[in-house]
Amino acid sequence: MTDSLVLGLELAYWQQTVLRSIGVLVAVLLPAGTFVYVFLFKMVSFMQSRLGPMEAGPYGSMQLLAEVGKWLQKEDIIPERADRALFKAAPYLVVATVLFTYMVVPFGPDLHLANFDTGIFFALAVSSISSLGVLFAGWSSANKYSLIGGLRAAGQLIAYELPMILAVVGVVIQAGTMNMSGIVAAQASGSIFGVDIIGNPFFITQFVGFLIFMIAVQAELGQTPFDMPIAESELVTGYLTEYSGLRFLLFFIGEFAAAGAFSAIAATLFLGGWAVPSAWVELDNNMMNLLGPIILLTKMMLIGGFIFFIRFTYPRFREDQLQKLAWTVLIPISLANILVTTILKVAF
Repeated sequence: MTDSLVLGLELAYWQQTVLRSIGVLVAVLLPAGTFVYVFLFKMVSFMQSRLGPMEAGPYGSMQLLAEVGKWLQKEDIIPERADRALFKAAPYLVVATVLFTYMVVPFGPDLHLANFDTGIFFALAVSSISSLGVLFAGWSSANKYSLIGGLRAAGQLIAYELPMILAVVGVVIQAGTMNMSGIVAAQASGSIFGVDIIGNPFFITQFVGFLIFMIAVQAELGQTPFDMPIAESELVTGYLTEYSGLRFLLFFIGEFAAAGAFSAIAATLFLGGWAVPSAWVELDNNMMNLLGPIILLTKMMLIGGFIFFIRFTYPRFREDQLQKLAWTVLIPISLANILVTTILKVAF
């Protein structure tokens, strides 16, 4: 009787697919909207001693919906000499990479869309596809400003993917797995020199890797001081120059959704993800499936605050400084971090 009841409650494959698609959209849009309101609308306003949006909804909380409605009403213009197929496909490709990145992020013991053994490898591999979307946008626009912006973005993304991946290698060595849930479990149930009060968050033992990862994330997002591909004073808006209406909105959503995705990955890799140290309290899976998303979102907000604080504080690098930082500073330090982590892993 019990077995037949369980079978009767099982969802068909198409039903599971629909639920997973809805779950990914919620996971993408909720953090992206939160980041826009909290950081872009409010935090930068307070840093500049102003109020920010205040009229649309309580305390300006509906301003984002007003912005989305405005962009949806704008005319979708395609330049006469543009490659129409690539021009149209570019923003969708950028947003799709964010959707796939969220697939392997665990939000609770059982809240994950795909629990791959090589989850972090999948996330980093998929996130790098966005550079193709940026190249498509820059080249297909038939605009020299856009082309220069696209080439700058591609060079920047390629340069900073290397230190990002190398920074993650230290975490993988210490956790002994590339599975995202396994990395969370290693931090929650681990200990530092035999003390398990705070577990073993890799933010402490992999602090160098964390800093390199966050610098690389800043560059991957094209946020100041790494915003050379968009540099308004030089390139208008770079590869976005010819975009309007829905397609510009998709790039905008993709930028902040990517910030949320990288924040979720960083929180999972270095701050224990959805879990709390097991020494604090033993909670069953059902309880953590409810609390896990809230815990992870809180950690994402901390990391997102760091990302946007840097964006609103520091001036832009020159192109040569940007490349030199990646190739001559971050990559050697990340390789040294891997070496030290390997030695300590074997020794202890």
